[in-house]
Amino acid sequence: MTTDPAAAEETEPVTGPEPGGPGAGPGADDDGGSADGSRAPAGPDDEAAAGATDTGSGEGEASESEPESEGPAADGASGDGTAAADTTAQLSEAEAELAAQRELRERIERRKAEKAGPVQAGARLSGKAADLLAAVRAVESGGKPPASVFTEPEPAPRRSAPAPVRQPQVMPSATPAPVASEAVDTVRAVLVEGGAPEALAAQVAAVLGEGADAQLRENPWQLLRVAGVRPEQADGFARALLGAECGPDDERRGGAVTVWLLEQAALAGHTALEAPALHAALAQRSVPDPDAAVQSALAEGDALVFQDALDEPGAPPAPAPSEDDGEGEEAERPVRVLIGLERYALAEESLADGLARVVNSLPKEDGSATDWESAATGSAAELIRAVAGHGLVLHTGGEASRAEPAALAATARSLGLRVCAAAHTPDGRRRFAALLASAERAGRGAASGPDPLSAPGFGAEAETGAPDGPHHGTGEAGTDETVTTVAGLLAGTEGPGRDADGMLRTDLLIVVDAPQLDVESAAMLAESLPDGARLVLSGDPGVLWSAGPGRVFADLLAARACPQVASRTPDPGPIGELVSGIGIGELNQVAAPGKEVVIVPVRDAGEAVHRTVQLIADSVPRAIGIPAEQTQVITPGHGGAVGTRALNTALKERLNPGPGRFGGFDPGDRIAYSPAPGRTVPGRVVKADADGLHLECAGAAVVVPKERVEQTVRHGWALTAHQAVGARWPAAVVVLPGDAAQALTRPWIYSAFGRAEQHLSVVHGVDQALPRAVAEVAAKPRTTRLPALLRAQVPAAG
Repeated sequence: MTTDPAAAEETEPVTGPEPGGPGAGPGADDDGGSADGSRAPAGPDDEAAAGATDTGSGEGEASESEPESEGPAADGASGDGTAAADTTAQLSEAEAELAAQRELRERIERRKAEKAGPVQAGARLSGKAADLLAAVRAVESGGKPPASVFTEPEPAPRRSAPAPVRQPQVMPSATPAPVASEAVDTVRAVLVEGGAPEALAAQVAAVLGEGADAQLRENPWQLLRVAGVRPEQADGFARALLGAECGPDDERRGGAVTVWLLEQAALAGHTALEAPALHAALAQRSVPDPDAAVQSALAEGDALVFQDALDEPGAPPAPAPSEDDGEGEEAERPVRVLIGLERYALAEESLADGLARVVNSLPKEDGSATDWESAATGSAAELIRAVAGHGLVLHTGGEASRAEPAALAATARSLGLRVCAAAHTPDGRRRFAALLASAERAGRGAASGPDPLSAPGFGAEAETGAPDGPHHGTGEAGTDETVTTVAGLLAGTEGPGRDADGMLRTDLLIVVDAPQLDVESAAMLAESLPDGARLVLSGDPGVLWSAGPGRVFADLLAARACPQVASRTPDPGPIGELVSGIGIGELNQVAAPGKEVVIVPVRDAGEAVHRTVQLIADSVPRAIGIPAEQTQVITPGHGGAVGTRALNTALKERLNPGPGRFGGFDPGDRIAYSPAPGRTVPGRVVKADADGLHLECAGAAVVVPKERVEQTVRHGWALTAHQAVGARWPAAVVVLPGDAAQALTRPWIYSAFGRAEQHLSVVHGVDQALPRAVAEVAAKPRTTRLPALLRAQVPAAG
């Protein structure tokens, strides 16, 4: 690791044009509607969720080659039919009728005569049946049957089906359902009357639905249901509409603020809040009677209340029954009272039910124990054995450990199982598909040879190509259908499809990047697995948790409800050594003879922006040989002097200058497209027209309507760590400005540094805050119900 300022100066010279001044980039003005969809605005990363929802999109597969039906043509004007037609034309209508009747009677008489005569057995047989009858008769008469009768003909060689030609998948932006212009106009009038921005009219009409204007007049605090609106803004709107009737003790206000606080908690990753924490937050928002406010929200059905037993390790034990207790009465168990939104409560309960079904259902008859055991060789042996005997298995490890679930997938496919693997991002899909193809080639080349995971060139395909490149397949038969993204699998645009019952056609589902699963996505996956199917969740427990609410992977690891396999395959090279140390809380000096890791110290925000631009445009391409388009900048947040907005402005001016005539974008701009909260797909701007902004993202054509560009598209030279997680680039430049010291945590640093494959530059301006964050600042806790729900259904595995 180069830490010497002089050495860093030699690698990254200060010469070069000054970048443009920082400023807000187009389409990125509202933190509350950030395109990365990060769900933790109150956490260290301060990344808010985008308002778009994923509607999924069907693949535009070409399927017009339907076989033409062939059959004999009905020809009524040939042969005798022509002469009969000529004769009939010369007869009268009555004579023609009599002739037809005579012909019909003659035909009937002929049929009767045929039936009255003797019928020879087998006279009407043909083909194989006639040959067999002739052979039997030859045997009966003492002859020798033809030898060809009882021998099967040589089967015709099977022709391999040509690989399907995949058209670029169009991924439309998640546009809300259209609202009638009359409804928007009536809502706009109410907003103007209350002093609220009329630009919110369409959002309010879509969120509140029919009669939105009347709902606002009856309860102005319903405005809090719109993303980005804060209680103080809703209070001002209510005062303008209600006048003297408005007050902080208004029951309508208390219920609306309760729901708003639960929504904010979900953005920070919580699926519920403990009652004391919710009451304290309501008191901070000037709600005089928090308990009444919560009861109001419960009565309206906007929230649900739960009582979870405190059986967690370290919790106070249940009190022993006393002699005064009546017979049959159990001692009261300590509980915690939780308040949560219905959607997340139902998702957690559905997930617990689905996982319990996976754990308790017996695997299908998919191979004997001997078959699995003989395939359990090499680094993946422990994982293969665990999957052979259990429905749910957790697998942990770094980037190099992804080869183990790939070897598992190859083994299961060789045993005849239907296998599907799902990654978080298109880049993760591409890299895992390359590993799977390598594992299958190694298995075919040496079934009993050395460990395929250590074979020369294993996984080399995963080392090449930019993550936003168009190549996500491998050319191996079935690999494109086997490896998907989680979003594509759930939407039905990728993967094996579903059966008549709506279940995925798979016997083994492997989810890599499992820490990125939020509770709703995980519940949908569990519900979609057929009985007897196996589920493997694999991922690095050190990375940032999901952008959506919940901490599914961490909760399952803590619950110990199924086997857990920890990989012993280390990440290679200086970057792997550095990141591994961070994972255990140590920021070590690593030897980097090839300048794999370089520290670039800076004094202030202006110098941080300047050095970042210089690294991308000049130093890394010249000294390391990695072009700018394969280098990714990662910074803690969107705002501030060195946030994504400021860095993207400076990088665009240097790398792709232009007027930004398409909503702030020009053809060739690198972008980050967020079709749904928590999902970010890197791509490039192609063009713009009346349909919207045309993008190319991971080989797919994307058309974002003009009205959705501001909410879903950002410039993408610089990303946050939440946006970048799940993808890797040949080079990464991680920027740590001085004003970001309070935002740094060990998972953030681990995730950001781990995005680099070959080279990592750290623009370092936080002094001792970096080692302190690595050693002391863990992930912010999240309140979830999943561990308690699992304990009630699945016993601990020990």
